[in-house]
Amino acid sequence: MAIVYQTDKRSGITYAYESISYWDKDKRQSRSKRTLIGRVDHNTGEIVSTDGRGRKSHEEHTVTKRGPVPSVQTSRYFYGATYLLDEIGANTGITEDLKACFPDKYHQILSIAYYLVLEDNAPLYRFEKWSHLHKHPYGQNITSQRSSDLFASITEDAKYKFFQLQGKRRTEKEFWAYDITTISSQSELLRQVQYGWNKESDPLPQLNLALVFGETSNLPFYYRKLAGNIPDSKTVRKLLADLDVLGFSKVKLVMDRGFYSQENINALLKNHLKFLVSVKMSLTFVRKELDAIYDGFRSFEHYSEKYQLYGRTVRTTWHYTQHRPYKGDTLTQSRRIYIHFYYNIDRAAEDEKAFDRKLINLRRELESGKRLPEHEKQYQTYFETKTTPKRGTKVTVKEEAVNKAKRYFGFFALMTNETMDAIAALELYRNKDVVEKAFGNLKERLNLRRTLVSSEQSLDGKLFVEFVALVYLSYIKKQMQDTDLSKKYTLQGVLDQLDVIECFEAPGKEPRIGELLNKQKEIYEKLGVTPPASL
Repeated sequence: MAIVYQTDKRSGITYAYESISYWDKDKRQSRSKRTLIGRVDHNTGEIVSTDGRGRKSHEEHTVTKRGPVPSVQTSRYFYGATYLLDEIGANTGITEDLKACFPDKYHQILSIAYYLVLEDNAPLYRFEKWSHLHKHPYGQNITSQRSSDLFASITEDAKYKFFQLQGKRRTEKEFWAYDITTISSQSELLRQVQYGWNKESDPLPQLNLALVFGETSNLPFYYRKLAGNIPDSKTVRKLLADLDVLGFSKVKLVMDRGFYSQENINALLKNHLKFLVSVKMSLTFVRKELDAIYDGFRSFEHYSEKYQLYGRTVRTTWHYTQHRPYKGDTLTQSRRIYIHFYYNIDRAAEDEKAFDRKLINLRRELESGKRLPEHEKQYQTYFETKTTPKRGTKVTVKEEAVNKAKRYFGFFALMTNETMDAIAALELYRNKDVVEKAFGNLKERLNLRRTLVSSEQSLDGKLFVEFVALVYLSYIKKQMQDTDLSKKYTLQGVLDQLDVIECFEAPGKEPRIGELLNKQKEIYEKLGVTPPASL
């Protein structure tokens, strides 16, 4: 005999059945018989007994009204902050999409996400204390073992379905910022933990986490973990394949210069996707286009007072190539692109001072005879040396080489296939820092600077719940910025103001909300949420 659970797709109700296997003598085969025991209470996880006569049919057609329900015991909880997250989940579709993808687990996922948002940098083993004090979707404690089991049960298929549902709620007209961060780990059991270039100079091996953010919504809708030794530029084509699987054909990507390569630009053009990417000034074709407008670049008409720099746009041609194995040839075409050039006087001065300091150190190394192997190329590029028995080593600077290097100080460039002016492109690119802020939230507030899990399944599941928590944090921060709430409060300050609001429950009575101050009502309203009220 075994207990079998089945969730009704229409009502979302999970039913428990008693399954008994027996031998059918007539048909000479093993068969099973299921008897309905009851439905599973989504708050407590307990089986509510039923006689099975017509109750399932009745419950399927009963529409559950949103809002508080009478309590079965007397209790008092902190409710103001979790109520905020309830409403945000409804507004963004997070709750609805999680329920569609994880019908049996979404309450637990939400409760852990709430905990991560509200308790700054708190480890999961402290969830029990927080659970006793707060009203939250799951309504009971989630032990460390239970959270590990939950993480391990989150499947790739369900995650992709959630990405798809959330992505469809974002407008495809907006640009999507794409970036990668590193997460250190001491585990030797995770296959993707490798030594690579760590952006925070952490000596530990790492895995990389790629994240896609909507620049208008300021909300993330996709992430992927990958091996820690994979360069950023090698990830773009896999991203495009994933977005295609998710059904997003009209994509606009904003990326840092680490993602630039000829192969990536060709892949973006092949898929007819829009992009804005930073490019290195050392690229030959970039310098060639700048040289053509260099002399008149710093004219008054090209100066932006807002950003205190000069900006100009050049329309040029990209030599597109596409290898076609099925035809045995390579297609070559000319595609229109734009390069936006910018010159910042302050940046140029800083670059020049840093370069001069480097030249001084290089000359000292040559004169003292303490040459470093890693500097040999720079010695040859910028200096001429003559050594005689009487005068020793004489070092002369190659002025022409130095002037050539300094020619491009203070310049940076963006490349795109979307028609826009230089300042509009700059503003769009600078909005990409929403991803950097999100990485900060993941590592600091959500306690993901170093992963402590030791199994692949647990890591995958934990990353997903952290991602859900990040959506809530991103929504709150965006609303705070748009309504100037950030000028009066920090993020933690806002949550602390609401977290003191209580909810009182008694048997047979509707929940009652504690007193609300005007400043608390103002916070709710500026965050786009109607303040809670007792019924």
